[in-house]
Amino acid sequence: MAIFKEEKQDGKSGPATGEGALSIIAAGMTVTGDIDSNGVVKVEGRVEGAIRSARQVLVGRQGVVHGDIETREAIIGGTVEGTIVGAERVEVQGTASIQGDIDTRTIVIAEGGKINGSVRMQEGRGASRPLNAGEPALVVAK
Repeated sequence: MAIFKEEKQDGKSGPATGEGALSIIAAGMTVTGDIDSNGVVKVEGRVEGAIRSARQVLVGRQGVVHGDIETREAIIGGTVEGTIVGAERVEVQGTASIQGDIDTRTIVIAEGGKINGSVRMQEGRGASRPLNAGEPALVVAK
């Protein structure tokens, strides 16, 4: 079975959709433009634009995001230059470098994690601000 397919109830496979879908921006790949997803977005490469995910955004150690992140849960291990809005939780790993504000209900900051910005924690807040949609993403493999 291919990585981007899931089994349907009738036993046939089709394109992955919904909450279980995983989108990976691999190392060496650059996405220019905004990303909208209902599933999980994992960034090991570079994104030049906003990321909106209904479920989760993961930025790996080598991942770089130049844009805002809006999601239910964000786990940051790489570099983010932009605002992070996590409706439920934001985790800043020890390898993370964040240049921008964080707005969430719950935050975890590991030793060594860097944040240059303000952190707002408000009950019932997070992922409430809509981000403007831009042009469709352009994928450039390098």
